Amino acid sequence: MKTGFDPQKYIEEQSKYILERVNNYDKLYLEFGGKLIGDKHAKRVLPGFDEDAKIKLLQKLKDQTEIIICVYAGDIERNKIRGDFGITYDMEVLRLLDDFRSYDLEVNSVVITRYSEMPATDVFINKLERRNIKVYKHVPIPGYPADIDTIVSENGYGSNPYITTSKPIVVVTAPGANSGKLATCLNQIYHEYNEGRVSGYSKFETFPVWNLPLKHPVNIAYEAATIDLKDVNMIDNFHFEKYQEVTVNYNRDMEMFPVVKRIIEKITGKESVFQSPTDMSVNRVAYGIIDDDIVCQASKQEIIRRYFATACDFKKGLLDEESLNRMKVIMEEVQLKQEDRACVMPARDYAAKLREKCNESEAVTVMAFEMPDGEIITGRSSATMDCSSAAILNAIKYLAGISDEIFLLSPLILDTIRNLKDKDLNSKITHLNANEILIALSICAVTNPTAQLAYDKLSMLNGVQAHCTSMLNKNDEQILRKLGIDVTCDPFYPSENLYYV
Repeated sequence: MKTGFDPQKYIEEQSKYILERVNNYDKLYLEFGGKLIGDKHAKRVLPGFDEDAKIKLLQKLKDQTEIIICVYAGDIERNKIRGDFGITYDMEVLRLLDDFRSYDLEVNSVVITRYSEMPATDVFINKLERRNIKVYKHVPIPGYPADIDTIVSENGYGSNPYITTSKPIVVVTAPGANSGKLATCLNQIYHEYNEGRVSGYSKFETFPVWNLPLKHPVNIAYEAATIDLKDVNMIDNFHFEKYQEVTVNYNRDMEMFPVVKRIIEKITGKESVFQSPTDMSVNRVAYGIIDDDIVCQASKQEIIRRYFATACDFKKGLLDEESLNRMKVIMEEVQLKQEDRACVMPARDYAAKLREKCNESEAVTVMAFEMPDGEIITGRSSATMDCSSAAILNAIKYLAGISDEIFLLSPLILDTIRNLKDKDLNSKITHLNANEILIALSICAVTNPTAQLAYDKLSMLNGVQAHCTSMLNKNDEQILRKLGIDVTCDPFYPSENLYYV
């Protein structure tokens, strides 16, 4: 894969800029936008970006850093799901706690925001507290965010508990957007000033990139990635009016900035050091870009990928038609077509040939892999395995130089697993999914040198682009994701079944 981004330069620039901010305060509350760990979007649009760069940056500053995790009580109550991991927000909090500890970072506590006697949230709080994790509850503030006098008072931030911290940098993060990170930071600053300590606020941003053009593909890809949040990039007019410099921000930050500025001024009793949303952010992404052409091409591919994701979410009823239409406008804006993704047409063409050959009434499911050398490898669903499994096996055989006619998996092992699913577990779905095929491969590799040779090539699938002619189930999506394969799907169900798909 061609590299267009220098992750080391980015980490150096970003950490230096954070430390400059810290020097101005007794304590800096640093709100983190986006993912701290496993930022796949950044990795895709900035080839060379380390998806764990942000957590590694914090690890360098771990002696000065502690973490607060915010989660909105309403998201727990309605079992909101993270699309990338397929887990609920409360489970994502537990995952984050484990991941931060694995990086030897101190987690101060979990804050439940906008809490008001909620049964599912109470169960989650009990679960955390019985594992000796500190939990704070922040209640909704009447008139938020317009009534500044109430917000900055004993009846506002004063009604929420102060979170005791000990490090000069307090990172505030969350499972997703609209979790209350900003309100938690401002709540802390209110209490800090009441105790006579000078504290500040900054926002660790990745996208949109303030010093790239408004219509740069990287920034447009951010709009595509946040289509469900209806984020729109725009020129930061506050910044332009103050500094006569054109910078890029997005609608939510632009809308909230005047309120945030007034709140900070009300708390501190003096004019805010921030004159624009751009001033608030710490974002040195542009300084890590070393080849703009590569980054632009990667961003355009990400926009197409997001188009397919949006179309599938609309088909599943997870998004409204307005979001789908907005995504279509973005595709038109950048003059992109679905077919500009190299693996799309091979998958569709093979599926059409199979339907014609087999005279099948239902669509045949096919997956196509675009390999690092440009070769296209396909796999189709069958009575034995699904298309993801077939494509994975064909791809690793190609990488290992194994003839297509040679079987990697013992038919006895495959039949035993299928019989287990059918007769003992009474499963309605008897063909093997990607997870089951990989387990079978690992078993066969113990006694079969050819299978071992193919098994050793699995790591080379990282970065492979894939397309499927129908929507995948969650299990296969997660397996492909763990292998590092970026997959898109046509917005069609593989069968007429509503549950057993």
